[in-house]
Amino acid sequence: MSQAKTGEQVFANARIVLADSILEGHVHVADRVLRAVDTGTVPAGAIDLEGDYLLPGLVELHTDHVEGHLAPRPKVRWNAVSAVLAHDAQIAASGITTVFDSLRVWPDKKAVGMDGDAPILLEALATARASGVLRADHLVHLRCEVATDSVVEDAAAIVAGHDVRLISLMDHTPGQRQFSCTEQFRAYYKKKSGITDEELDVIVATRLDYHERLARPNRQGLVALAHPNRIVLASHDDATPEHVAEAIGDGVAIAEFPTTVEAARLSHEAGIRVLMGAPNMVRGGSHTGNASAEQLARLGLLDILSSDYVPASLLWAPFDLVRRAPEISLPEAVRMVTKNPADAASLTDRGEIAVGKRADLVRVALAGDIPVARAVWRQGERVA
Repeated sequence: MSQAKTGEQVFANARIVLADSILEGHVHVADRVLRAVDTGTVPAGAIDLEGDYLLPGLVELHTDHVEGHLAPRPKVRWNAVSAVLAHDAQIAASGITTVFDSLRVWPDKKAVGMDGDAPILLEALATARASGVLRADHLVHLRCEVATDSVVEDAAAIVAGHDVRLISLMDHTPGQRQFSCTEQFRAYYKKKSGITDEELDVIVATRLDYHERLARPNRQGLVALAHPNRIVLASHDDATPEHVAEAIGDGVAIAEFPTTVEAARLSHEAGIRVLMGAPNMVRGGSHTGNASAEQLARLGLLDILSSDYVPASLLWAPFDLVRRAPEISLPEAVRMVTKNPADAASLTDRGEIAVGKRADLVRVALAGDIPVARAVWRQGERVA
């Protein structure tokens, strides 16, 4: 039988990035799974990768990129299925074979940035999945704003009808976490939305009231929802020892974007995996002045990278990190975008090039210092 009929392929003459080393050799794929990784005689009919790197498919835990396709301009709403497909194409072309679409559950129509479109996008994802047109494997991540009025009820309704794998516990209240002072919050939203100072006064007052009344009971409700449904929990923008202690008590597994080195260190020491933004790594620092991903990596405190708002950054970041911090090996850096996020999300079938794992693969060449995904396969099928 032909390769097309049996699903068998051999990728040869590759620099194969394993979990702890780089091997020059070939990989055998059959029935959507990695069957062999070898340096011996290359079987006839192998696909010559011409010395390019071969990486595991990237695993993305936190990206709100799809929302930009749904609302590409203020007051513009695009067709939701078309938005999902555009997002999916860019994700796959960036070497990402597993993506957790991070959908907002922020139920407050009165406050800018708090409207959330999770139900619309979930329906669009279901339609695209049923049609068999998605390139990447899409999983559901709910970004839940605890200082809102019906977030627990809204999240519970989604969990009842969808396979939710990850929930982030967020609090964007002025004076909290990412917005450590009210003026920082005001400057951010004024620039983002162009609203007036008077409108901001109302929003700030509303957010502070909601935080005081709702944040703690809602966080407790979301934790109680997640654990019996085996949903992984992530904290968000932890800044202080108190934040980390709260995360430990809540059974959090991932610390997303800690804003200080202290919070990252305490999380890491507690066994909570520290996740930072790949754009932070590529740009050489946080655009809001918070902790640097490169600094945390050099300190041995960084476990996972996320593309956040730039899908292409997830492939770029590990190569950039190795260039700037040669004490960190390429396999170690690549684990931050493959095996580590897969393990954190309990996806034991992917994240590394090893016998028995899914045949999620990325062929990578370098254009100067920038890595380029020349080809991408998900479970042995080429998707980009």
